[in-house]
Amino acid sequence: MNRPDLIPSRIMDRATAVRQVAAWRNKSGTIAFTNGVFDILHEGHIYSLSQAAKEATYLIVGLNSDASVKRLKGESRPVNGEQSRALLLASLVMVDAVVIFEEDTPLELIKAIMPDVLVKGGDYTVEQVAGAKEVMANGGQVVINPILEGFSTTAILNRKG
Repeated sequence: MNRPDLIPSRIMDRATAVRQVAAWRNKSGTIAFTNGVFDILHEGHIYSLSQAAKEATYLIVGLNSDASVKRLKGESRPVNGEQSRALLLASLVMVDAVVIFEEDTPLELIKAIMPDVLVKGGDYTVEQVAGAKEVMANGGQVVINPILEGFSTTAILNRKG
């Protein structure tokens, strides 16, 4: 992208994302959705997001809010705040929209967007993916992509020296 001024516009609230999805669908676009904390962006994240982007015309990333991350990962997390994490994700070429969600899972966001493809990393099974049942009932699919072994934020934070 040669328009860095557009990066902040890729960070959307839920209502804006729902409107954007409708506009993309009017252009016969398909919507992929993935989610995560993306606390310290690393090679594994880039791989996962690139794989997710291959599944549809547009990729929406659901991003856990700071409060959600604290509940899920403990008081010492996130290392980077939600606006910083959202801005980094929004600047990636494979990401079309970033939506911060407050809940512990993105289920409500997924139900609002109703993507054509719900994508998660290989450390999940279809049964464990929030929103899988709803997306499949709506005619969509769930894709479990392999993860790039050896990369995790926790491992980075646990390194000594």
